Amino acid sequence: MAVPSEKTERSKARGRRRRDVLGELLPRIQGDRSLAREEAFVREMVETALKLLRDGAGTGDLKLLNAALRELRYAFKVFAPYRHVRKVSCFGSARTEATVPAYKTAREFAHQIADRGYMVITGGGDGIMRACQEGAGRERSFGANIRLPFEQSANEFISNDPKLVTFRYFFTRKLMFVKEADAVALFPGGFGTMDEGFEVLTLIQTGKGRPLPIVFVDSPRGTFWKTWLRYVEDHLLRKKLISQSDLSLFKVTTSVEEAVEEITGFYRVYHSSRNVGPKFVMRLTRPIPPALVAELGREFKDLLAPGGDIVQTHALAEEREQEPELSDLPRLVFPLLWGQPGRLRQLIDRVNREA
Repeated sequence: MAVPSEKTERSKARGRRRRDVLGELLPRIQGDRSLAREEAFVREMVETALKLLRDGAGTGDLKLLNAALRELRYAFKVFAPYRHVRKVSCFGSARTEATVPAYKTAREFAHQIADRGYMVITGGGDGIMRACQEGAGRERSFGANIRLPFEQSANEFISNDPKLVTFRYFFTRKLMFVKEADAVALFPGGFGTMDEGFEVLTLIQTGKGRPLPIVFVDSPRGTFWKTWLRYVEDHLLRKKLISQSDLSLFKVTTSVEEAVEEITGFYRVYHSSRNVGPKFVMRLTRPIPPALVAELGREFKDLLAPGGDIVQTHALAEEREQEPELSDLPRLVFPLLWGQPGRLRQLIDRVNREA
């Protein structure tokens, strides 16, 4: 008689767990009227998954989607208890030694931003990642590690912490870095750091990512990001591959204090934003003077659809239904002409500076 293999036993165990989860959750979900909206999305996901069988999707494609969904589900669960805590995604080289200025700068930045109530998210490895988690401390750190052909183990400041998630795919990992971030800080690094920096800039420039502060942080007298900025100005801006206002989307600095202020100052009056139909809704931490609202309408008229204006108001009906916890915040509401993300950032900066 054949002895079941370890792989077979693991497969059977997963099957039993699935049945247990379905048996536990389905009656609870179907009996909870408050989950009707969520249930509809889950049913649509199940329907989409079943269509893969009808479409004849290959085993490799199914394995990819299954693994991606499983690790995203777990990552959502890990981050969920901290959804109301602002976070900074930090990037930089895993090869940075603890003795070099960039390491010390990253550690000090993380320490200062954590003291201001923020948490940090890093890749969980060595170098700049380790520096940021050393600075912020275990309690205020998340790790988004990645399985690589060569071993990348988690650093001692996040290893075995429940806030450490290990991803199989870069695309799911990068999604969490951006989805959970209220700000991005980049320190000197290689291809991966450049990739993350340009991706975040691209998402904001194209309107696929929400406005947030991005800081490129060098050590005092460092030239890494200064040289990068010169390339951007000489080869992208001068050749009109980007707009002058796109330079407002980020800040290059050699000062930790200036980097921290860039992030915390962004949320001084501005709170968050979203789209409601054709309207752009900018939530504020406090009301701003009516005279400033009128001035903003005149100064940023190029951001408004024809005939539109900037109005300060209360939460819209769709917001009260979907995000009741934010209903008490005042709003600036206007019909936004997309395509000028730098000008939108300038509007946010003006509100934070003048209100």
